[in-house]
Amino acid sequence: MLDNIEGQNVPNVTFPTRQGDEWVNVTTDELFKGKTVVVFALPGAFTPTCSSTHLPRYNELAGVLKKNGVDEIVCLSVNDTFVMNAWLADQEAENITVVPDGSGEFSAGMGMLVDKSEIGFGKRSWRYSMLVKDGVIEKMFIEPNQPGDPFEVSDADTMLNYINPNAKKPAAVTLFTKPGCPFCAKAKAALKDNGIGFEEVVLGTDATSVTLKAVSGQTTVPQIFVDGKHLGDSEAAIAYANS
Repeated sequence: MLDNIEGQNVPNVTFPTRQGDEWVNVTTDELFKGKTVVVFALPGAFTPTCSSTHLPRYNELAGVLKKNGVDEIVCLSVNDTFVMNAWLADQEAENITVVPDGSGEFSAGMGMLVDKSEIGFGKRSWRYSMLVKDGVIEKMFIEPNQPGDPFEVSDADTMLNYINPNAKKPAAVTLFTKPGCPFCAKAKAALKDNGIGFEEVVLGTDATSVTLKAVSGQTTVPQIFVDGKHLGDSEAAIAYANS
């Protein structure tokens, strides 16, 4: 259990997935053959560490990972396809492919299926990540075998540092917006058109105007922050996107 199996092929498994209104079987050959794939596996969708850190950071670093030779980023969990699809939509993680290992067959084949019955989960995947090239596991980062849910080595930054320790990581960009704001729409479009990932904080949903004033001194939107520094309004956001 929890053995490092670098140099071996990934298990040969077929995953039943729900795509739109249809069931579609996805094989490990389709996921891995002829590709360089980063996989990160976790105990469960919608769980705290998985939702707050593990998946979001892989989504943030997807662009730079792909610039460094990664074709696809796969998130795997022992959950059914409906749960995984709902979680992906909730996370707005458009750069991630979710794979539902509902029966635990893949996780068992990896030696990573563990019993979490003490917290009502049943059989789940241990947390780990791996770099797979043409179906062969080149590198694994397995969380230490200790009680609880350690999260020390399977993160996106560790994987990127392995692939290219000199890779330039994207800045942390936050954009305050509100629904129906045309200036917000222009700022978001500029960032997206230039391939800049950003966190959107929507007034009325994620924060209030009081929050915005407290952190920026402003009451109008949009307002953009880069690596914690307030740059300004829509003109600043567009200027940053085009810089």
